[in-house]
Amino acid sequence: MPLPPAMMKRAREFSGPPAPARPAATVVLLRPSGATFQAYVLRRMTTMAFGGVYAFPGGTVDPSDQPETLRDDWADRLGVPEEQARAVVGAAARELFEEAGVVLAGPTAEPDRTVADADDPTWESDRAAVLRRELTMAELLARRGLRLRDDLLLPWARWITPEFEPKRFDTWFFVALLPEAQSARDVSGEADRTAWIDPADVAELPMLPPTRHTLNQIAASRTIPEVVAASAHRDAATPVTPRIEVQPDGTATLSL
Repeated sequence: MPLPPAMMKRAREFSGPPAPARPAATVVLLRPSGATFQAYVLRRMTTMAFGGVYAFPGGTVDPSDQPETLRDDWADRLGVPEEQARAVVGAAARELFEEAGVVLAGPTAEPDRTVADADDPTWESDRAAVLRRELTMAELLARRGLRLRDDLLLPWARWITPEFEPKRFDTWFFVALLPEAQSARDVSGEADRTAWIDPADVAELPMLPPTRHTLNQIAASRTIPEVVAASAHRDAATPVTPRIEVQPDGTATLSL
């Protein structure tokens, strides 16, 4: 796939060594839309790394990401040791809360339920405290008698940023369904626009290759049950490591 001009310039000029890739997580949030579904995206501010393009809620793993999980197979699903795998899952849930106000959690005594009042003003003050690292997500859920619904996070893929980028991430992509009675809100402070989009209709939106490729893959399923079924066969343990091929005319393409 072709590269944006700025990325192509970095690829041509790179001479190494590569920066280390920091662990990160991002979430493709879906909601029903007629017979199909939509995905939630936000456009990063131009002052940020990878700014000016549409992305999913997400960010780097934080030392505070130490959740108690329902699933016990995350190490196998994500291809890293158990402690690191749980941290990645915790980062996915925390970033979704911080950037979209969506809470993947339910009452401890009723693990099949999800939070229904996440737009209550008290949730916003708690979200701000988590964002400022004054409160961990685990502490917040424990105080409210809730438990992380990590069973609602469907591992989809793992991408490592090409070596020529000055900031690199080892990012796990998850799919999640918007819980009933919740709504995604523009609360991140890192975006200048948010939108619900049809994954099959994104050609005109500026996106980095992993975002566009993931949406193309998800668009192959035209219903949410089909996406859920497809996720069971996804490999989120083996990283996708894009290769840059510079042509004689100076153009560069990304090969997977």
